[in-house]
Amino acid sequence: MEMSLEELADRFSEVADQYDDIHDSDEKPIYNACASLVVEHANPGPDDVVLDLGTGTGLIAFALAEDAGHVVGRDISDGMIEQARSKAADNGFENVEFGYGEFRDPHYDGDVDTGSSETPQADARGARVDIVVSNFALHHLPDEKKREAIEVIADLGARRFILGDAMFFGSPDPEEPLFDHGVDGATVGMLVDVLTDVGFVVTAVERVHDQVGVLVAERSDEESAYGPQEDQ
Repeated sequence: MEMSLEELADRFSEVADQYDDIHDSDEKPIYNACASLVVEHANPGPDDVVLDLGTGTGLIAFALAEDAGHVVGRDISDGMIEQARSKAADNGFENVEFGYGEFRDPHYDGDVDTGSSETPQADARGARVDIVVSNFALHHLPDEKKREAIEVIADLGARRFILGDAMFFGSPDPEEPLFDHGVDGATVGMLVDVLTDVGFVVTAVERVHDQVGVLVAERSDEESAYGPQEDQ
């Protein structure tokens, strides 16, 4: 049974203060390998704006912030957002911001909300997005809504989208599930088809596990809504 957004957000808020301890440990090698590949393939430059959908406590957002110009993290869990903002303040990150956002409505219009004021600080770059990333979040949506989410991502005009997630490289075996908590993994073929349909070209497929992978999609016209970008 599909969880509502509210139920899913509440579930993650309940574990937000323990989330980093779980996913930073050696007990999650598949998750960590997938996250590392997402960061590697994102490869942002100092002028790039990166949107991290399903950012959680900001593990990937902070890794990308080391090289990116600006990183925008979006999540549906208030608890996760609070943890991410606290980590940003504690570690002195000034080029990241976190707020509420869904796959099908990222709630990003170019305003920077640091969480320290009721009035967001205007971002002179506008709602520009150069790179979109997501790691282990899209699987919470059924296939039809995954398609809608990818359509929204394509409309943002980013030149690159990197998806790390549960995905099946063959026929899923119900007797040997890798995940058991509301995961609705799609096949790699289905995800590639959707990415192609919305105008991306899939330039890399990384197989982390039979049920986990990373897809790298680039704009098929080699330019985003903000003009062509040179490789970093």
